[in-house]
Amino acid sequence: MSTMQKLLQLPVNAVNMVKNAQGIGQGEEEALSPVTPDGGTQNWYNAVQPEELRHLRFGGGGGGGEWSEEHPVQEEGLTSVQTQPLRHDDLKEMLDSNKDSLKLEAMKRIVAMIARGKNASDLFPAVVKNVACKNIEVKKLVYVYLVRYAEEQQDLALLSISTFQRGLKDPNQLIRASALRVLSSIRVTIIVPIMMLAIKEAASDMSPYVRKTAAHAIPKLHSLDPEQKDQLIEVIEKLLADKTTLVAGSVVMAFEEVCPDRIDLIHKNYRKLCNLLIDVEEWGQVVIINMLTRYARTQFLNPNVNESLLEESGERAFYASDDDEEDEDKKAEEAALPKRKPYVMDPDHRLLLRNTKPLLQSRNAAVVMAVAQLYFHLAPKAEVGVIAKALVRLMRSHSEVQYVVLQNVATMSIKRRGMFEPYLKSFYIRSTDPTQIKILKLEVLTNLANETNISTILREFQTYIKSMDKDFVAASIQAIGRCATNIGEVRDTCLNGLVQLLSNRDELVVAESVVVIKKLLQMQPEQHSDIIKHMAKLIDNIQVPMARASILWLIGEYCEHVPKISPDVLRKMAKSFTNEEDIVKLQIINLAAKLYLTNSKQTKLLTQYVLNLAKYDQNYDIRDRARFIRQLIVPTDKSGALSKYAKKLFLALKPAPVLESPFKDRDHFQLGSLSHLLNAKAGGYQELPDWPESAPDPSVRNQEEVIDSSEGRIGLLGDWRESGPPSSTLLEQSSGAEDRKRGRKAVKNQKSASESESESESSESEEEESEEESGEESESDTDIRKKKTPVSKQPPKQSKKESKKETQEMSLLDLDDFEPTTATAPVTPVNFMSSSLVSDLEGLSLTDSILAPTTIAPSGSIKMYELLHRIKGEGLAVEYCFSRQPFSPDPNMVAVQIQFTNNTNSETKNLHIEEPKLQSGMRVREFSEIEVLAAGDSVTVVMGIDFCDSTQAANFQLCTHTRKFFVTIQPPVGELMTPAFLTENDFKKEQENLLDGKLMGMNEISEKLSLGEKCVNEHIIVERVTATANLSRVPCGSDKECRFAGKTVSSGCLVLVTVATKEGVGAQLTVNCEKMVIGTMLVKDILQALSQ
Repeated sequence: MSTMQKLLQLPVNAVNMVKNAQGIGQGEEEALSPVTPDGGTQNWYNAVQPEELRHLRFGGGGGGGEWSEEHPVQEEGLTSVQTQPLRHDDLKEMLDSNKDSLKLEAMKRIVAMIARGKNASDLFPAVVKNVACKNIEVKKLVYVYLVRYAEEQQDLALLSISTFQRGLKDPNQLIRASALRVLSSIRVTIIVPIMMLAIKEAASDMSPYVRKTAAHAIPKLHSLDPEQKDQLIEVIEKLLADKTTLVAGSVVMAFEEVCPDRIDLIHKNYRKLCNLLIDVEEWGQVVIINMLTRYARTQFLNPNVNESLLEESGERAFYASDDDEEDEDKKAEEAALPKRKPYVMDPDHRLLLRNTKPLLQSRNAAVVMAVAQLYFHLAPKAEVGVIAKALVRLMRSHSEVQYVVLQNVATMSIKRRGMFEPYLKSFYIRSTDPTQIKILKLEVLTNLANETNISTILREFQTYIKSMDKDFVAASIQAIGRCATNIGEVRDTCLNGLVQLLSNRDELVVAESVVVIKKLLQMQPEQHSDIIKHMAKLIDNIQVPMARASILWLIGEYCEHVPKISPDVLRKMAKSFTNEEDIVKLQIINLAAKLYLTNSKQTKLLTQYVLNLAKYDQNYDIRDRARFIRQLIVPTDKSGALSKYAKKLFLALKPAPVLESPFKDRDHFQLGSLSHLLNAKAGGYQELPDWPESAPDPSVRNQEEVIDSSEGRIGLLGDWRESGPPSSTLLEQSSGAEDRKRGRKAVKNQKSASESESESESSESEEEESEEESGEESESDTDIRKKKTPVSKQPPKQSKKESKKETQEMSLLDLDDFEPTTATAPVTPVNFMSSSLVSDLEGLSLTDSILAPTTIAPSGSIKMYELLHRIKGEGLAVEYCFSRQPFSPDPNMVAVQIQFTNNTNSETKNLHIEEPKLQSGMRVREFSEIEVLAAGDSVTVVMGIDFCDSTQAANFQLCTHTRKFFVTIQPPVGELMTPAFLTENDFKKEQENLLDGKLMGMNEISEKLSLGEKCVNEHIIVERVTATANLSRVPCGSDKECRFAGKTVSSGCLVLVTVATKEGVGAQLTVNCEKMVIGTMLVKDILQALSQ
């Protein structure tokens, strides 16, 4: 065990003594650091790739697995350190040390804690002080920490803004990028101008990595302040002109988030993006391909529609020769028009198809799927077939990937059936496939069925019916029905097979067969009266409601084919009418009506009996149906004209049902999108544009086509040599060279995994061919690179090492940037707003002298938050609300009223709280133990929680005498306050004091809003604000202003709210508060309440 590990296991008061004695062993401590995966302190940060850190963060394998095998002792030491209650105190002391080695060691441990999912937020004050540390390694790790927690601790992060601004001018590109990333993670509108200035400077940075980070920061700033859109578009336009592959994917992502409709920005960069596409990182390729798909749909003509137009015009010209002379000239002109302008594919359209085709061999399933959807939406019919083999290859991947791919194949196979016919066997179902995969494969097989392969497919379906998976069996029977509908030659064969299934022992198989047979019989009922008789005999044995209803409908619809059996069926069903399901009862009534109209002698009394039973049924649909039919079929004096047409209404010919694929109309969504997967428009989805009728001007893409002799592309990885400053050229070339090295190194590292995949897939001859092709292509690519690489000058060895080090560090800092919209501040979720409007009433007392009338929430039903559902709690249901009453044992705590309900048949004992897991500074005052809660009883208790003026959740265990349940209470920001009663002068004075503070205006947040339709007067505005937050009304001399005041429960910080109404529906909301996070969240909640 190292000296440092021993140090962390000692009490705090012994730390100083040990620190003085361990100077000699510092080298050993750093070498044996328990969080150093490669055994080296300086290289640890550089060596961890994004994939490895992502696995660590979510508890997966990766680097963590190798480390546990090589150094089990150190891993155990780390675990013991993290389980000690004083570990954070030791880390804080190390961070306050004057020695950089101790700071570095502490930061490594903290980052390792974050990677393992541990909460290190209480270390924020100690870490943020080291942001100005001169040691470059410490500074890198501090920025990694700040990116993770800057949103949660915004007040402290704001105090370090000056340091971040200095970091933006640091000589090290990683520090500049990290400072920008931290700055963009602070979600406070006050610093928007600072962020905008930083993004503009970073967009002009010499380092492509910093420019990439600037592109990632653009969507964050846009989501924080949409009014900055125009300035951000200028930055996007500048970054789109960037010629490095590192920036391309990120800036297109920013373009898609901020201004996806500004296709004029893409015109001049279109050809460059197509050429760089092969060398962009994989997720950048996905974004660019999806964007270019929509771009191409607006700029090029539809190749398939124009081909069909040519065929039609050719036919028209042929028949025009037989017309008279008057029409001949007109017809000739119409026929000659398409001849003058035959369809010729735009060279830029061909460029896109040609440059994306090699990506079908990508190892990333998302890239292959993106190229497949591009070809499906843009390519001529004759060329779309190339994507089939690539998609079939993806079906050997994980079940999640299979599911998405099969959804898209099912849509494609409806319009382009021939594309997948050669791969029919690839869609055969394995017994190990999940149910959803089986059903999707069935869908594809049904779509691919035709006269030539139907016998093979039906043999497969016959095998599937024997499966133990009932959902799959039902889907197989439905698939047989669809095949019989689509292919008339096998209809009788399928019908006979389904009739044989009626004798199956499994009731679900019989029921599904009945439903499908009913649909098939509607096509040729007169030929199959024997089948109808056979099904009538099954009515006694089949219990599934849908199947019974289908049999009754068949007998009623075709009662003339079975005149002797149908009255007897009605007699049997009349006996069991009261015990049947609603859907069966409705069909019994229909059967009775049809038999009354066709055979009233035998069925008149039965029909009256059934209608009398239905008249008093509990279901109002059945009662209404009985009354309606009685008036329709039994003529009386009061009967209207409709009774004359009763036979035509009931016995009219019904059209046969059309069995269609559920994927038939999904192709209007872009393939590969979430909307296509859900078959519903998802948030943020952009519609696929229709093809233009006439081609737009192609010259708009010629602006930057010509490349100077001093500038040329080198290699396949998209490096550019420019006639610019030497430093810029050298940096970009070295960066591109190191990208190539890193890519080759990643291929070597993953060689074993790819070999094992190829071994598992080698049983399929098609896969072997595809792998050989990809291998040959990759070899040829390598040869081309080898030939072209010597053109660029090689930098010195020293700069190579540094560049390699930096590119690896980039990946660690760049984990979450491809999801910029998900990085949001820890603001109370929207649903808390609507919940708080009704939960505010809970616990309010009109007789309490402490509360003023203005603090009482509007009347309405009391909404309780669910703490423990009765199913999860095994019969114990627990709900809570915020009572807005002072908590008498401790006025700095929020009173939470909890209601226990025992839904079991036995009593619950010893209800109490254990092991509260709270954020730093939070406290809980537990309620007294409930000794016994009788069966069916409810009891209400009150507990106090000091949330430390934050909306972070309080976690604890709710215990009974037999079980423990983990529960969470999270407050809306408005419940963290208590009313403060001020005069108008006091309000103005406190507002001026807040604005005169050291932060120079950071205590005030002001927003413009449009009042909702219901906010018509001052009373409703006051009602909504006080319902949102526990504030009191402050008297005001102006009719156009409403003022409110309150204090935070925990710290007593003053909160002042002003709503100034303007002409029309406009208003100005101002919140003054020392705590920036509280103020920001409160503004959001009040804005939402007043806008509704």
